[in-house]
Amino acid sequence: MCGIYGMVALGGAPLVNPGAMETMGHLLRHRGPHDHGLQRSDRAALGTERLRITDPRPEAAQPFTDPEGKLWVSCNGAIYNAAELRARFADYPYRSRSDVEPLVPLLLAHGIDAIAELDGMFAIAIWDDRRNQLTLARDRSGEKPLFYARVQSELWFASELRPLLTTRTERPTVDREALHDYIRLGYACAPRTLIAGITSLEPGTTMTVGREGLAVRKYWNPEAVVTMPLSVDEAERRLQELLESAVCRQVSADVPVGVFTSGGVDSALLAALAARATPTRQLHSFTVGFADASFDERAPAANVAALVRSRHHTIVVDEATLARAFDALIERLAEPIADPAFLPTYLLARAARQHVGVVLSGEGADELFGGYPTYLGHRFADRYAALPRPLRRLATFAVDALPTSPRKVTLEFLLKRFVHHAAAEPHDRHSAWFGTGLPSAIFPGADRADRPPAWDAGTDVLRGVMLRDYLTYLPDNLLTKVDRATMQWGLEARSPYLDRDLVWFALGLSTELKVRGLETKWLLKRVADRFLPTSLVRRRKRGLSVPIAGWINRGLRVETDRVLQRDRLEAAGLFDGSLVARLLAEHRTGQADHGRALWPLIVFERWRERWLGET
Repeated sequence: MCGIYGMVALGGAPLVNPGAMETMGHLLRHRGPHDHGLQRSDRAALGTERLRITDPRPEAAQPFTDPEGKLWVSCNGAIYNAAELRARFADYPYRSRSDVEPLVPLLLAHGIDAIAELDGMFAIAIWDDRRNQLTLARDRSGEKPLFYARVQSELWFASELRPLLTTRTERPTVDREALHDYIRLGYACAPRTLIAGITSLEPGTTMTVGREGLAVRKYWNPEAVVTMPLSVDEAERRLQELLESAVCRQVSADVPVGVFTSGGVDSALLAALAARATPTRQLHSFTVGFADASFDERAPAANVAALVRSRHHTIVVDEATLARAFDALIERLAEPIADPAFLPTYLLARAARQHVGVVLSGEGADELFGGYPTYLGHRFADRYAALPRPLRRLATFAVDALPTSPRKVTLEFLLKRFVHHAAAEPHDRHSAWFGTGLPSAIFPGADRADRPPAWDAGTDVLRGVMLRDYLTYLPDNLLTKVDRATMQWGLEARSPYLDRDLVWFALGLSTELKVRGLETKWLLKRVADRFLPTSLVRRRKRGLSVPIAGWINRGLRVETDRVLQRDRLEAAGLFDGSLVARLLAEHRTGQADHGRALWPLIVFERWRERWLGET
């Protein structure tokens, strides 16, 4: 795990400001505090801030070069099939046990197309001095980030936005297309970022720039995976094999390993499999607790820890702790991350880094195996829409009359979202159910047409929305949250559910094996039944979140009033200040719970103030 960065001249002239590499490296040192490596010529520079996970010796420092010094490679992440590659190119003069070094002989033998052979989480920068060509590559699911921007006659890249934003001479502006996505969904969809002119490399993609210009190419197309005709027994057996294999590969490290646990089936299963894969090592587990019982996961997480005999660590979070974390992250991160779970994940990572260098996390299980309640909603939406209109009006009236609850993902919350959007087209209702809940009128640019969905709703709606979540919500929100939160402390997070072979298998499963009747993650739970007690496997899905609704009315009240002040918003010209004021008033009086809608605005306004220099 590292922070990588660099710059290349797009013409024949030498680099204009190679000294900026030191600044870029400094801004990424939290990602890799152990080694600072730099490779430079007149036309290109590659830098790596290294976190020592595999082979901590100096010989494993990056960037790696070939024996002639013409091919340079920097990698942020972990290559899980490195042993196979090393054996395949056994004659290469390796200088380390690093999982990154085998990329050099692989690329020398097969070129950039060989990126498709990698199994791992990675963002890679490759400079070929013979061709005067830079290639950037990102892993299939988007676990590791990579951004790039045109800086005069050069192309610069980095693992985070901050080095690209801080080193620019022109004043940054907001990308309004990305802001549209952020307002509706809570995140910007790659390749756009909220900063105009800075691009996010999409998952499963390579970008090459050289004498022939810039070319972006997809090497991984999840939409092309076809459904496999498997029996239940065969699918269950194969899923268990793949899960065990993925966990076994990902607990391999030269540092202590832990698991983020919430008491849910995803993390509990990872903990059980990790404990089996490391019988001679002490497994650590980490969870976060809240005073609000509907958000608190301490008891079930402790049960998981007792079951797997891990060394368990719990941190308890209150509003003052959240406020300090919020301030720190706004100061350090040059991008607004609106998922409230970002804050406890950041605090959990800080605690975990005191004990381990690697943590396993359950990202990907819900998108790949059908874990969200919205998937049940899609199953019943057509039946609801077919009811007579008067009956639907009566249902809406009855549901709207239910008292608003500030508790976490209540039945009242789910029912209100369902009845108001079930009759919409699948793409629109999924955005409404899964998004921020902000009305489109809040943003003057929201009247533009949405991008067409990356799926055909006429074939299998459930398969389509799961694919959409895998392609967007997972990399652009969940994995972004985990990467930035953990890497602030130099902690490597790995997601076994996103193992290359496991993802391919999951995408090819029939949706009937994922959502059956009223049960989500049906097949995954059948496998979990083999390792965990029924009480853990059948717990209602909770997920890590924050009691935002109450916080906005209490500890965050003054700051919320300041950043969402009507005159302030209207002066900036981005949002409808009167509409925001109405939402806030309804939230304050308890007429409605708009915490989920107001939070992205609070985050954005704090970010705009800090990073765009606007008040």
